[in-house]
Amino acid sequence: MSELPKVGAKAPKFSLPTDGGATLSLADFAGRKLVLYFYPKDDTAGCTQEAIDFNALRRDFEKAGAAVVGVSPDSVKKHDRFKEKHKLAIPLVSDENRTMLEAYGVWREKTMYGRKYMGVVRTTFLIGADGRIAQVWDKVKVAGHAKEVLAAVRGI
Repeated sequence: MSELPKVGAKAPKFSLPTDGGATLSLADFAGRKLVLYFYPKDDTAGCTQEAIDFNALRRDFEKAGAAVVGVSPDSVKKHDRFKEKHKLAIPLVSDENRTMLEAYGVWREKTMYGRKYMGVVRTTFLIGADGRIAQVWDKVKVAGHAKEVLAAVRGI
């Protein structure tokens, strides 16, 4: 288990498949702000609401000079179905091997009903145009989160 990158650190590089069969890498966003939100699983209540909230504000993020990308360990096929079902326009990265999840420190031990297991801790990173971590939200609560991130994007 790695630790969360600290504010000011260079964002860990990645290059992974997305919905629709494309590939996204950190280099694709050079010179732009990037919001990376990590979530546990497509089509669960909290993850669906978070995706819908970010998607609803995507034009505002674009106007503020930021791209928004969701990341989970789900397959590209699952991402395709999830996006179609909820009419999402933001890209969703598939990290089935958990390389990016571990590099960003979001693959951690969790506990539910007294049972310990490994999984994605809902976390969001704001990466500045300089490729450095500008802000981190750990153990995110979904309600109001996308608006909070948008306010931060507008502030840098």
